[in-house]
Amino acid sequence: MISYLLEGETPVRAQTARIRFCRSASAALAPEHHRAFEDKFGIGIIETMGLTETAAPSFSNPLDSAQRKLGSVGRASGCEARVVDASLTPVPIGATGELVIRGPNVMPGYYKNIETTRASFTPDGWLRTGDLGHVDADGFFFVTGRIKELIIKGGENIAPREIDEALLAHPAVLEAAAVGIPDKHYGQEIMACVVLREGAACSEDQLRDFCALHLGRFKAPKVLRFVGELPRGPSGKVQRLKLLELPG
Repeated sequence: MISYLLEGETPVRAQTARIRFCRSASAALAPEHHRAFEDKFGIGIIETMGLTETAAPSFSNPLDSAQRKLGSVGRASGCEARVVDASLTPVPIGATGELVIRGPNVMPGYYKNIETTRASFTPDGWLRTGDLGHVDADGFFFVTGRIKELIIKGGENIAPREIDEALLAHPAVLEAAAVGIPDKHYGQEIMACVVLREGAACSEDQLRDFCALHLGRFKAPKVLRFVGELPRGPSGKVQRLKLLELPG
């Protein structure tokens, strides 16, 4: 919604003067969209994030704009949260791992699905979100992708969100989502699907060079596809793995 609002006309300030703030939810908000929205509308965005399994947002940034952190889904809100490694051991500040949540807002389990419930919780009751990210020294959480969506190219872990954000920084790009595709040399390569802004023109080579400038050649997408829209679920989150099913 935010990306498409950016395509519309800039309202007269008197029309928005009484709006104290806006709130983003569901998925993590791309910093480029966050900056552009606040610059265009003069209204701060409070970024939040939650899961269906938590019934409500589990992370929220402060109302005070001076205390928010761009690119962060915020601090744990109404629950506990931490980041763990593959053995479910908490990782150091700044290290990447899986976000886990525990609290009264977390569901007790999946309806009539004991196996999935068992796989989704740690022995001491933490819900495994499947989200990759890290927490900083101030307790702000940052989401970088999904475990199942992690791209492993030549043995190096690459978070798709890093590719998305580089593409979104290009003025011709409205939306972007990267995903791993099979590659006989590297195991996986990077494919990115891009929705261009109305009236904008940009070639694959231009976008690839732009990514190489910001991320380095290794992380620049090997395959770039221009699409009319990105596949989304009921909550509006991009269903990244469904990019692989789009017709070529």
